[in-house]
Amino acid sequence: MTGTVADFDTLAAACALESAGFAKRRAEAAAVAIRDGRAGLSAKTDVRRLENKIEDCATKADLANLKADMLKAAIGIVIAQTALTAGSIFGFVEIFGGAP
Repeated sequence: MTGTVADFDTLAAACALESAGFAKRRAEAAAVAIRDGRAGLSAKTDVRRLENKIEDCATKADLANLKADMLKAAIGIVIAQTALTAGSIFGFVEIFGGAP
């Protein structure tokens, strides 16, 4: 079968059911019910496309690693800012002399 899962020839199905002994109205109703039931199914291409999207998503482990990396960077920035501030204070003290 080509196309999507929803592609279903109800006329051909109804004719096949009639030749198998179904009454015409029952064959038509069964063909429509089969078509409607298949409409909610996913085609293989739909499933593959969804699998590819899932593979592109971050896992919990990826997010945990990212969080750890961001925490390390934040701690590094705090340490650098503290050192810069302390250096600036000591520099001002040396430039302007200590207490009067």
